[in-house]
Amino acid sequence: MEKGKRETVAKYRRVVVKLSGRAIAGSAEFGFDSSALEHLAREIIAVRQSGVEVAIVVGGGNLFRGNQSDRWGIDRVEADNIGMLGTVINSLLLRGKLTALGEDNLRVMTAVPVPAVAEPYIRLRAAHLLEKGATVILACGNGQPFLTTDYPAVQRALELGADAVLAAKDGVDGVYDSDPKINPDARRFSHLSYDEVISRGLRVMDQSAFILARDFGIPLHIFDIEQKGAMTAICRGEHRGTVITSTGAEPGEAALAGSAESAV
Repeated sequence: MEKGKRETVAKYRRVVVKLSGRAIAGSAEFGFDSSALEHLAREIIAVRQSGVEVAIVVGGGNLFRGNQSDRWGIDRVEADNIGMLGTVINSLLLRGKLTALGEDNLRVMTAVPVPAVAEPYIRLRAAHLLEKGATVILACGNGQPFLTTDYPAVQRALELGADAVLAAKDGVDGVYDSDPKINPDARRFSHLSYDEVISRGLRVMDQSAFILARDFGIPLHIFDIEQKGAMTAICRGEHRGTVITSTGAEPGEAALAGSAESAV
């Protein structure tokens, strides 16, 4: 078998993982956490070893958030550009950790050219690299201001022919009817439709991302990245967190899975 290619019996052939900057920060709100970074890298390696092709859209919220431009007294576009550069730092850090753990077929591609450290994002090249077994880390969103990396995660998934978007959350194992960190009686949804997410105003991802996913019917999995093996289990077809599709709950399945205390 060609190096980098692994036999797969997974449900999904190719996925895009939306990885937040907060996941890299670990328990802190900002910055980096070495143990959190190693955990993320090992989870990605486990998915790759199951035979699934993986592209990763990396956020930068652990370094700078463009929506806090007023706090800094700077223009929003300038702030968003700074945030995009933060995603490059996180991507290089993730590549470095994956390399240190033995992965050798890695690419960082950026929507904003940074040729000294990464290659530009070209859709067909990215798809070709995935087919050849590379893990492709995608930085700078789609290169446009006024967007978080949620929308580009769905956009890249559609561009690259991915089967699903896996939105990794840090410490929250799905979509709830209220904030589980505030309300211990909050109940987690097992399944939702795109329209339910939009009509309920559930803010686990940007609504623009949900609308794009709805228009093209790509499944979204919202899960807790801190749960070891959750991402690999999803790719095998096991249920974890909340699944968002066109229809929502499957026949005979409850939409609400349980309280925050019982579900976490």
